[in-house]
Amino acid sequence: MKTGNVSAEAGAAVMAALGSPARVRLVELLSGGERSVGSLAAEVGLDVSTVSRHLATLRRAGLLKTRKEGSTMRYSLSTPRVLDFFDCIERVLSGGSCGSTTGRRDGRR
Repeated sequence: MKTGNVSAEAGAAVMAALGSPARVRLVELLSGGERSVGSLAAEVGLDVSTVSRHLATLRRAGLLKTRKEGSTMRYSLSTPRVLDFFDCIERVLSGGSCGSTTGRRDGRR
C-alpha cells in the first residue's frame, strides 16, 4: 500500500486499529456523531477505561478527533470516509465486490 503520501506502515496501523470488534463497533457508533467515553461505554457494555484505551488506539491511527467540553472529552470521526471502507467490507462479505474490477486502484491489470 503506497499511494501518494500513505506508507504501508500507516495503512497497516489503520487496519490494525480496526482489527478489534469493539473498535469497529465504536467507529460505527461514532458515525452517528460526536460522543463521550461514558455514553460509548454504556452503549457497548464495556467499562470506561477499556473504551478509553480503544479510543486512544483509534485516535493514534488518525481515525478520531477529540474536543474538550468542560471536563468531558468528546470523540468524533476524523474522516467519515472510513465508513466507505466498512461498506466495502460488508459487500465483500455478502458475496459482492467493491471498487475496480481489475483489483488495482489505477485500473491497470
